[in-house]
Order: sequence, then structure tokens, then C-alpha cells
Amino acid sequence: MLYALTGSLEAGVIYALMALGVYVTFRILDFPDLTVDGSFATGGAVAAVMITSGYSPLLATLGALLAGCVAGTVTGLLHTKGKINTLLSGIISMIALYSINLRIMGTANTSLLGESTLFTQINSFLSSLQPLAILAAFGLFVLLIKWAIDRFLDTEIGLAIRATGDNAKMIRSLSANTDNMKIVGLSLSNGLVALSGALIAQYQEFADVSMGIGIIIIGLASVIMGEAVFGHASIRRATLAVIGGAIVYRLIIMLALRIGLNPNDLKLLTAVIVVAALVMTRIVATWKERRMKSLQEDVPHLSIDHGARGGSHAET
Repeated sequence: MLYALTGSLEAGVIYALMALGVYVTFRILDFPDLTVDGSFATGGAVAAVMITSGYSPLLATLGALLAGCVAGTVTGLLHTKGKINTLLSGIISMIALYSINLRIMGTANTSLLGESTLFTQINSFLSSLQPLAILAAFGLFVLLIKWAIDRFLDTEIGLAIRATGDNAKMIRSLSANTDNMKIVGLSLSNGLVALSGALIAQYQEFADVSMGIGIIIIGLASVIMGEAVFGHASIRRATLAVIGGAIVYRLIIMLALRIGLNPNDLKLLTAVIVVAALVMTRIVATWKERRMKSLQEDVPHLSIDHGARGGSHAET
């Protein structure tokens, strides 16, 4: 049980990078980007091929990050310069990346068994922290990435990206280039997704061309569930909630498998989790609206009662 829990926490922390990427497009840019299904596998493919070709795992991971940024940039160019619909531009990139990933690996999957990866290096370097070495190292790494994203979104470019997602017409009226902001946001998002894919490939010791199928749903589940459970009152709290949502999602998957759920039903479970999170969020929002309306209706009565008491005292 301890190893299953540790493994789920490790996977949740790694998938949190992907969820942060989805958060950037889904919440910050208000851009439903389906490129992530392809760029996640691209990250794994690039990292696996570079590692098996003799490159260091760190350099291979950075190469995967750059490949994801390129994929996101292409989607941004299709949408902004090609004037293609947001969903369609992501779908085009996702479909193209499937063939590109096959070209990168040469086969449908690439094994990393026996190869030196970031995880084998960390385990040997932090052997005294076993079995929590991976969790500690990547937990700190993800928090560092979260901090960097928070700081970036507070910069002039970051604020412009946020404004583009909130109201593109308004930011254009201030002479800001919304096309460039979308391209930067998509590049950042898919870079994080590809980074997560590269780490997952090294974690499971193989890369597969289909490893990204349905990853957008997992990312959305992490974002929506994290916001529902931990709140999203500010950017810093929202990014932390996304990380928490990714970990909670992996824990739910672990518990489902422990009680005997068929692994073939995991995608269905993910869909159910997304629906449940959306419904719960809507129920909470409706409850808050009704409570606020009820309080507003009570305020005039309190004012009238107070005035009546004041009048009676004055008459006395």
C-alpha cells in the first residue's frame, strides 16, 4: 500500500506539470487547446530517442521542452495567422503530431529499460531518502515551476496574456498584439505538457506514440477538480490548486484500481470525475448566489426595523 501511495503521489506531481500547461490555455488564455494530446507524446518521444542516442537525460528533457514549445507555436500561428478556429487549429496540430512522433521514434514505442534517466540518477544521488527521493526532488521542482509561472504572469507580458484571455478586444484597443500573446501562451503551455511527457516516459521507462491520447481530459480533470476542492481566488492559489488537483486525481485512480476497477475503464472514470467536478462547481456557485441574494433581501428588513426602533425612541 505504501509503495502504491508513493507511486501515485510521484505520478501526480509529474502530471501536475501537464495540468499547469492546460491551466494556462484553458483558464488564462480561454483557449481550448487539443494540441496537448500530441505534444505530450512528442515530449516523451524526443526524450526517449535522445536518451537512447547517448544524450544526457537532462539535455533530452530540455530538448523535449523545446519541441513542445515549437508545437504550441505552430498551433498559435495556425490560429492567429491562418485565421483557423481555436478547436480546429489544435486538432490539426494534434493529428500532425501523431505522424511526427512516429517519425521521431521510428517505431510505435521506444524502450528505456537499462538506460540512464533522470529518475535513476536521482535515486542514486538521493539514495538516503529512499523511497521518497523521487517525490521530494520532483515535488520541489514542480513548486519551482509553479513559482516561475506565478512570477511570469505578474510581468508585463504575463498581464497582457491574462488580459487577452479576459477581453481580447479591450487589450487590442490598448495597442497590444493579442496574436503574439496567444502564441506565447500556447508555446508555454505545450512546453510544460511536453516536459511532463518527457518525465513520464522516463518514469515508466518507455515512450509510446499513443501515450498522449486523452491527456487533455486528465488535465481538465486536474484543473477543474483542483479549483473545486482548493479554490482559485488568485493566480497563486489557482496554480497551487491545479497541482493539488493532479495529485488528488492520481489518488482517486489508485483507489479505483485497488478496489478492483478494470484498467480498461480508467478513461470512463476520468470522464465521470470531470462531470462530477463540473456539476459540483456549478452547485456550489448556485448555492453562493442564492445565499447572497437571501442576505441582500434581509438587509432592507433590518434597516426598516432599525428605523422603526429609532422612531419609537424619538417619540418617547
